Amino acid sequence: MMLAIIRRFIRYFKSEILPVPSQLFPVLFCTFLFFLPLIAKNSYLLLILSFANIYSIFAVSWDLLSGYTGQFCFGHALFFGVAAYTCAVLNLNFGLSPWITIPIGALTAVAVGLIVGVPCLRLRGIYLSLATVSFPTILLGIVFAFPEQTGGELGLYGITPLSSPLCNYYLILILMLVSSFIVWKIVNSRIGIIFQAIREGEVTARASGINTAKYKLLAFIISGFFAGLAGGVYAHWMRTVGPSVLTTALSFQIITMVILGGLATIYGAIGGAYIVTLLTEYLRFTIEWRVLLYSAAVAVVLICIPRGILVWLRDRVEKLCPKCKKRNLFTRRLCRSCGVNI
Repeated sequence: MMLAIIRRFIRYFKSEILPVPSQLFPVLFCTFLFFLPLIAKNSYLLLILSFANIYSIFAVSWDLLSGYTGQFCFGHALFFGVAAYTCAVLNLNFGLSPWITIPIGALTAVAVGLIVGVPCLRLRGIYLSLATVSFPTILLGIVFAFPEQTGGELGLYGITPLSSPLCNYYLILILMLVSSFIVWKIVNSRIGIIFQAIREGEVTARASGINTAKYKLLAFIISGFFAGLAGGVYAHWMRTVGPSVLTTALSFQIITMVILGGLATIYGAIGGAYIVTLLTEYLRFTIEWRVLLYSAAVAVVLICIPRGILVWLRDRVEKLCPKCKKRNLFTRRLCRSCGVNI
């Protein structure tokens, strides 16, 4: 049985992953991340990559809601922040383990997704975006109103860590890969097709018999769960939670990551999270020019490559078959699957 599974995987690897750069590069990149601690004994580098992995989960959750479903949310930090504060309060006040607080934090974000999603079902476009901006601000006001429980402006400190730094790196990396794979399976399933139909035309989707309200609410729930998962891990990894996890700046930072990498592409959200995190950290050494250089780099990319860096790179090295819609290496003249001239 095991031998048959291995043979099937090898055949799939040779036919679907090896010939397609957009499939092969992510596999090589993940392999590199797994073996990196064995090559580089740099704890600071592992710290930055853990940051990138947490933001990757957060970015993928926003991409599911806004990129695939078309529900542009400008207040996505709400899910991240409510989960982070939930984990912090449960851990500090009740002594619960991170393995309990993180799932509870993610479920709390799901509940918030329901609370936010229901009143926003009738809103579309810019009205939805403006409405979602207000919710993190409301929660931020609650945080400041109850400083004894939330720490107020200073936040909460001394949260129990997940594990050792090396174990944290691997735990967060595995969680990012599993979360991204689950979201990828969702967007490539029947539910994902319905999400994209709503994005392309909600009126048309409703006329086709799709209960758009139900699926929009489902998108808020799924997106909130994974954003909450990222927030809970962030709280225990950083061991501190403050008002910064609820700011509009965090929401727009995630949006920038997804758009830079490539909207409505899971690998684009992950790649954008890595690009922005590493770029921000690299520019940290030029404090005077940091904001200017970062803003200029983002502006240049958005103007010159509006579809995203990774999507642009994919289109340079791959060609799409006009018949079977499978991707092929740009050097091929015939499709690897159906043999049509490309």
